[in-house]
Parts: sequence; structure tokens; C-alpha cells
Amino acid sequence: MFSFFKSNPSKKLRKQHDEKLEDAMNAQRNGDIQGYAMLTKEAEEIWAKIDELEKQQA
Repeated sequence: MFSFFKSNPSKKLRKQHDEKLEDAMNAQRNGDIQGYAMLTKEAEEIWAKIDELEKQQA
């Protein structure tokens, strides 16, 4: 009945994903390729969690 009060966990993960990608972009611009690779990998792991959550909800 009040499902609109429930928080959406994928929304929080999407925000984290966007922040990781932005951090990765800044690392790449500053010449930190290892940092870029690490942050991109973390962003991909977060995206996998988002994908898994959305499959469970469907």
C-alpha cells in the first residue's frame, strides 16, 4: 500500500557508480592510470550489483 515510502537500493548504487566514474575520469586526466583502472573496476562491480538487483525486482 505504501510502497512509495520504501527506499530504492538501486538508486543509491547508481549514485555511487556515477561518483566512481567521475573520480576515475579525474584520475585519468591527472595521469594516474593505475588509479583510473582501479576506480573503473570498482564502478563495474557496482554496476553488476545494480544489474543483479534489477533482475530480482523484475
